[in-house]
Amino acid sequence: MKRILLAVCGLSPQVITETLYALHEQNRMVDGIRVVTTRDGRDQCAAQLLEPNSGTYYRFLRDFGLQTEEVDFAPRHIRTVTDDCGREIEDIRDEDDNALFLRACMEMAHSLTSDPDTEVYFSIAGGRKTMGACLALAAQFYARQRDRIFHVLVSPPEFESSREFFYPPPDPEYARLKNRDGQELFMSTDQARISLVSMPFVSLRERLAEDMLRTAQDPASLFMSLVREKRTELTVDLRAGKLIWRGVEADLAPARLALFAFFALRKKEADCEREHCRDCQECALGYDDLDQGDQQRIARLHEQVAD
Repeated sequence: MKRILLAVCGLSPQVITETLYALHEQNRMVDGIRVVTTRDGRDQCAAQLLEPNSGTYYRFLRDFGLQTEEVDFAPRHIRTVTDDCGREIEDIRDEDDNALFLRACMEMAHSLTSDPDTEVYFSIAGGRKTMGACLALAAQFYARQRDRIFHVLVSPPEFESSREFFYPPPDPEYARLKNRDGQELFMSTDQARISLVSMPFVSLRERLAEDMLRTAQDPASLFMSLVREKRTELTVDLRAGKLIWRGVEADLAPARLALFAFFALRKKEADCEREHCRDCQECALGYDDLDQGDQQRIARLHEQVAD
């Protein structure tokens, strides 16, 4: 089974190598990487991670003895969010941009979890907070029991805030950092700590109807599909001589109860796909419409009440 990392990323693509480092340390190295980001985020990933000669992603592979063919990751695996006209969005600046980003996360999560031979790791550490929230929401709808949501914690804070630190290499080196006051300092990378935190979540996938899983849906539609109110049913209890509706019981005379039972059975046996009976007269009968067979059936129902 292939492990796929699905990550959100902003202008700090080092969150991807930090996540890879943490997964490698836990013997959870992935077989493929997919990224959802904006146009500016894609440019940063391409320049800092995937540049053929100096990309930090390739350096990471070399440092830990991994071959490029072992991990399926290339520029084509970076999903840049676009609007309805196909224009790439630069950043998450307003509610509309956020809606587009959420749609992309839902589509990617649906696609990857539809493959029975994958185990998906959702990394919500990168980009703006709303980007991680979008991916976490997508995971709640589509993630399976074997999938996971991860966050990455980097300490000390000097490493977390550095744009030049991507992961602790096997051979420690000094990194140029800045403290909270903006003063420059040098620290050895063996002082950096990267923690992979597994985030608990409630998976809603098993509660979704099969038709809602065929294609990616928006969260509103998925939420509505989960709100399934129990249909109100009319109960005609011939043995107890009762009519029950919305929790209210009424004792009826045998003749009336038999009549209710007759029309209830007529509706139940009708070949009708309508959800309700409003403005529909297909099952309606007047007194003059009752034939001999109907009258005999009502009589038999009356005998059941009388017993």
